[in-house]
Amino acid sequence: MSAHGPKSEAPSVDAPERTGAAASAIATITLAAFLLQGANGLLQALLPLRMEGEGLSIVAIGAVATAYGLGFATGCFLAPHLVRHVGHIRAYASLAALSTVVVLGFDAVAGTGVWIGLRFLSGMALAGLFTVVDSWVSATATRTNRGRVIALYLVATKIALVVSPLGVGLGPVAGSGLVMVVAGLLALSLIPIAATLTREPRAPTVVRVRIGPLFRIAPSAVLGAFAVGLVNGPVIAVAPVYGLFVGLSVAEAATLLLALQAGSLLFQWPLGWLSDRVDRRRVIAALFAGTTLACGAILAASAWHSVGWLVLAFGLYGGIALCIYAVCVAHACDLVPAEEIVPTVSSLLVSWALGATLGPLPATALMQVAGPSALFYYVGTIGLALALFVALRMRVKSREAAGGGFVNVLATSAVTAEIAERERAAEPAGADAQPQPRGHAV
Repeated sequence: MSAHGPKSEAPSVDAPERTGAAASAIATITLAAFLLQGANGLLQALLPLRMEGEGLSIVAIGAVATAYGLGFATGCFLAPHLVRHVGHIRAYASLAALSTVVVLGFDAVAGTGVWIGLRFLSGMALAGLFTVVDSWVSATATRTNRGRVIALYLVATKIALVVSPLGVGLGPVAGSGLVMVVAGLLALSLIPIAATLTREPRAPTVVRVRIGPLFRIAPSAVLGAFAVGLVNGPVIAVAPVYGLFVGLSVAEAATLLLALQAGSLLFQWPLGWLSDRVDRRRVIAALFAGTTLACGAILAASAWHSVGWLVLAFGLYGGIALCIYAVCVAHACDLVPAEEIVPTVSSLLVSWALGATLGPLPATALMQVAGPSALFYYVGTIGLALALFVALRMRVKSREAAGGGFVNVLATSAVTAEIAERERAAEPAGADAQPQPRGHAV
């Protein structure tokens, strides 16, 4: 089994050499990523609400979510081949066009089987688009501007994910208007990429995925990444529908996704700072235990029929559960040599994607049988089990604090490993003696 990532020894000449060119490249990537994530965030909120409105069962909605995870995983494998053959700009243009047509298809056709196929294609295309954007960020980031590039990219994409679900309130869910907005954002994201005057990055090369050997080195990271996909996949996929089930309006249900992403944005730096100062497995175990507690808070707020408390509870969940993956990546990268970071992050991405593919079906099946609250009993049980597993691993094998090096890699594409690798390679020789923790996010 193989995955794809960037060439880890890519020379610095691929990055823009002049300050003006670098600024232009950063602005280009950031604007494209902002528009892309805006479309993605609005689509995440719109699709489950639209499916529920068209009478699809919660299990059918879960099947559509599973198709997205499978498509995303497939796209992570296939996209680098496309980029290698036609280049970043042509690959992005092709995939953005495909994504736009697929989104319009959600308005043109109906039926569970068709929606499953369309969601698979949209997941595959989005994975390819993120591969292009992530690799461009990787090529643009240098030792002198890395912190600014990463921070700008993070803030832009997170703001887009936080704000975009509010777009559901701009029109009726069942109408064509919101679908057109998503399609328009995808098409607009083409402009800064296609019109850029900066140099394309070097094409990615093939890297190996070795989940088995990595599990023997860092079982907490591999199983943790899988569990993150297992629980966050269904929560993100059906959060708006859950809101409708507990009595929220369409606009209020969409704010649950906003709360998830806002919580992640607020918590990511403090958690990264903490994970640099203690055994990262302590943070992973605490976050999984915190996920269980956040599920309890969501269930309590639902029982109180309090919109405000429910939004806060979802924000707490997002701040905890959506930040676990990055700590798992940091923990695994602490244990492998620098030349193994790209395949390590690729392996964890595959583990996450497998979880995101498998998670929605059992979660939604339980909701169908036992009601909407079953979703968070399912998630809370997995969180508790993983917290206990990681705690047991800490008793079996103790580790020292990492002393720096946290990079908040998002589960977008394997190419994000390049920035993590460069970040680690750029550390000063005395970093181990005087650790300088970072809270950068990718």
